[in-house]
Amino acid sequence: MIRNDPEPTLNDDAARAGWLYYVGGLTQDQIATELGVSRQRAQRLVSRAMAEGLIHVRLNHRIGNCLDLETRLTERFDLLRCRVAPSLGAGGDPVHSIAPSAATELERFLRMPEPQVIAFGTGRALRAMAELFNPTEAGHHRIVSLIGNIAPDGSATLYDVIRRVAEKLVAPYYPMPVPVISDTAEERAFYHHLRPVQAVVALVEQADVTFVGVGQMSDDAPLLVDGFVSREEMARFQRKGAAGEIASWVYDDNGQYIKSDRDAMVGALRIEPGRVQPVIGVAGGHGKTRAIRAALLGKILNGLVTDERTAAEILGMD
Repeated sequence: MIRNDPEPTLNDDAARAGWLYYVGGLTQDQIATELGVSRQRAQRLVSRAMAEGLIHVRLNHRIGNCLDLETRLTERFDLLRCRVAPSLGAGGDPVHSIAPSAATELERFLRMPEPQVIAFGTGRALRAMAELFNPTEAGHHRIVSLIGNIAPDGSATLYDVIRRVAEKLVAPYYPMPVPVISDTAEERAFYHHLRPVQAVVALVEQADVTFVGVGQMSDDAPLLVDGFVSREEMARFQRKGAAGEIASWVYDDNGQYIKSDRDAMVGALRIEPGRVQPVIGVAGGHGKTRAIRAALLGKILNGLVTDERTAAEILGMD
């Protein structure tokens, strides 16, 4: 496969400056510092981005370095889909960078004339994607969740994705009406024997595409912060070499799921490695690099939407 030339063009620089200004919210002085140019040149680059039509809220120009990273990730991990968004500079939240590209990827499936079953996990990046995609006529598609929507205290989970997607599409959607984590294996088994839950499970298993968030397993892990594992459970997972989690299922650096007593209580369906249909991870940031790479190595994911810094870090781990 021939790679695109990673050397930046004038439009590359203009697109990056426009991205930092309109999406990242940086000042022209900050953009000048980030790009290593004068303030006057930063101002001209931002103006060029608008004059050339490179910026329409979303980036309308594929920066050469991002294209090169997409190619390298695709070849390294044998991916079906890969999009790398420009990073927002030091201190920028990678979610703001990734979400527009993830929204574009979702729209690609929504435009398909054939009915699609589109499954979703949860997380900040997916929620941001759900806010940004453009609604379309998509009543022929079905939207389904692969993860439970009930928190330990009985409330709905914070980062509900499918409800927001379905609201914008006016499309039928199917939540997973079970706790994220049940108190006992018997309780989880009871829920999964209910006919409505079995219907949702069947839809997830036949999904044409699945979008998931990726969680790290460090001390700031979403599972720990949101109360889905105790500190003692987290410590046990860490001792076993936990690298990340997808839909509450924990795996190691090789992308192999780690067995634990907790497995019998997890409400979400586990994504088995090697799926033929696209399973696209939407995630980025230094703290998630290890988790993303492990999921790619283990073939839990065969697609990825991330930012260029994360992409470079993943490739650099080789």
